[in-house]
Amino acid sequence: MSNVEHANFPHVSFRESSGGINPSREHLEFLQRVHREKIRVRLTQFIILFIALALWEILANARIIDPFITSQPSRVLKTILQLYREGVLFQHIGVTCLETIIGFVLGTFLGTAIAIILWWSEFLSKVSEPYLVVLNSLPKIALGPVFIVWIGAGPVAIIVMTLAISLIVTIMEVLNGFLAIDQEKIKLVHTFGGSKYQVLTKVLLPASLPTLINALKINVGLSWVGVIVGEFLVSKSGLGYLIVYGGQVFKLDLVMTSVIILGVAAALMYQAIVYLEKWLVKHKA
Repeated sequence: MSNVEHANFPHVSFRESSGGINPSREHLEFLQRVHREKIRVRLTQFIILFIALALWEILANARIIDPFITSQPSRVLKTILQLYREGVLFQHIGVTCLETIIGFVLGTFLGTAIAIILWWSEFLSKVSEPYLVVLNSLPKIALGPVFIVWIGAGPVAIIVMTLAISLIVTIMEVLNGFLAIDQEKIKLVHTFGGSKYQVLTKVLLPASLPTLINALKINVGLSWVGVIVGEFLVSKSGLGYLIVYGGQVFKLDLVMTSVIILGVAAALMYQAIVYLEKWLVKHKA
């Protein structure tokens, strides 16, 4: 490695050998510290979760909190097993997850595509700006009955409800990320005769990767909210339906079970986005 390279990375040293470049002892120790820190973080997270569940169970058994209202982990587990024995557990989970994934994918792709169009045309961007602000401030939940009348009660209405909640946020998030790109880089491409399409593909999209990933993370939560709201209104299956049904017949164990399953599913979906981010960063590098 040259002296210039050593000057740029003074904290990392390497040893050359016949088999290639091997990291130094200091670099290996640094990697080990990072790995240990990750383990400590995960362990702390699991300990907090375990303590919360244990306290919940203990307080419910001691009648400090009313288990009929708040349920408790043991009753949640029994409810999950009951739903499994009835053969409806994975049916309800599958319906909600499928609607969420469809709404998530459509919201992300449509939002990004519209943001690209608005970036491409400054005129359209200026015209649409007040409408985007107004649409973003509207209470989309109030539009649910309107969608049901227009589209009909069914999965399509639920997906449209999801798009209504996530689409505008995605457009504004991605468009603001595009507009925040260093203009000097864009001017440099134009100076060398690059087209607007080349600016988009060579500068804008690669530089906006953090913005796109952040939009995906935001869409995870918004998609779940949209689907559950839609299922509250029209669905005859799904986790949202179980929550509404459990509340109506005072089966609050069913309500808490559905909420916990929702939390686990949302966490897994978010974690998938985190792994996607790591994969993209690794291959980009």
